[in-house]
Amino acid sequence: MPSSAVPTPAHDSAAVTRAAVNLLAIACFFSGAALRICDGLLPRLAGDFTVTPGTAGQVILAFAMAYGFSQLAYGTLGDRYGKARIVCIALFASAAGALACTMAPDLDVLVRLRILWGAVAGGVIPMSMAWIGDNVPYEQRQATLARLLLGTLSGMTAGQLAGGLFADSAWGWRGAFGTMCSGYLVVGTLLLARLRTIPSHAGAPPVRRAWLPAILEVLRMPWARVVLVTVMAEGIFLLGPLAFLPAYLNQRFGLALSVASGFVALYAIGGVLYAMAARHIVRRFGERRMVLWGGILMGAGFLAWFLIPRGWIAAPIALAVGFGTYLYHNTLQTHGTQMAPTMRGIGMSLFAFSFFVGQAIGVSLAGQSFDRLGPAPLLLVPALVLPLTGWAFARALKRRSEA
Repeated sequence: MPSSAVPTPAHDSAAVTRAAVNLLAIACFFSGAALRICDGLLPRLAGDFTVTPGTAGQVILAFAMAYGFSQLAYGTLGDRYGKARIVCIALFASAAGALACTMAPDLDVLVRLRILWGAVAGGVIPMSMAWIGDNVPYEQRQATLARLLLGTLSGMTAGQLAGGLFADSAWGWRGAFGTMCSGYLVVGTLLLARLRTIPSHAGAPPVRRAWLPAILEVLRMPWARVVLVTVMAEGIFLLGPLAFLPAYLNQRFGLALSVASGFVALYAIGGVLYAMAARHIVRRFGERRMVLWGGILMGAGFLAWFLIPRGWIAAPIALAVGFGTYLYHNTLQTHGTQMAPTMRGIGMSLFAFSFFVGQAIGVSLAGQSFDRLGPAPLLLVPALVLPLTGWAFARALKRRSEA
């Protein structure tokens, strides 16, 4: 006799998927925290190693470069061995990297260890997104990816805060890295316990192609090229100029760098607000309007930063720009999971790599522009380009739906 208390296979599958997504979101929390944990630690690192803060900043650059370039390796591994399994391995390897960093005797060794940590940590977020692409229906995917986004952004915010707190404590940077090691071990152990119930290749059988031919095969797909070029443009024209916004606010309004950075940090809170409301936003607006209005919000924010008469107004603008960014970027992420369905791991690794390369190009161009031409190009070029990019991608989505 049927009973509502007896779970059906569909209910079991949905419960397993929800549990897996929650664990992957926690994994993304620690990956995001690792990206930002050293921001607040720089003064402590500089003091402990008797170097300038700029020299101590090598620990951030080394991690970020290794994190970005390692993306290309994880796609093939995820497609062949299972995305959740690769995330689990990356978590335990990150725990080992963080633990090794706690024992670094000098800055040179710490920088080398941060390279290793960044390389292994780079597999967590893109493979988590690729797993969702394999296991979550497309109509539910954007809202599900927003849960990963919430984990990542929360981790980045917590990492920045924790770095400052540890820098002022007796535990210092060794305590910060030790805490990260413990977090990786806990979530890695929980995910390992779940691996037997988590499907490895649902919706996408194992791919056993060689690394370079597989990448070239994805790049030959017209829609994949559209998505990758769009996300690289986002990295160049959004994240590049955004890195110099605290310096601009300091220069123009005389704000302390800590205050200016705090204003800009509200950008992440805007992303968190989007993630919390993503399910309703996707249902109400649809993808084309999301990327169009996301581009408009980002561009309007940069124009407003150029025109504001008082420095404090930058804070609510950052909140709005963060909301607009993830209105736009979450749609891009969703299409990143779908641009190569039979090689989703490779597709997402290319997506993440393009984003990081765009950010690196953007930071370089923005820095030269700010030093040589002042703040006007830094703010006015994104004010023009970002709405145009949103409009162009919305048009591309329309043509794709009509094809």
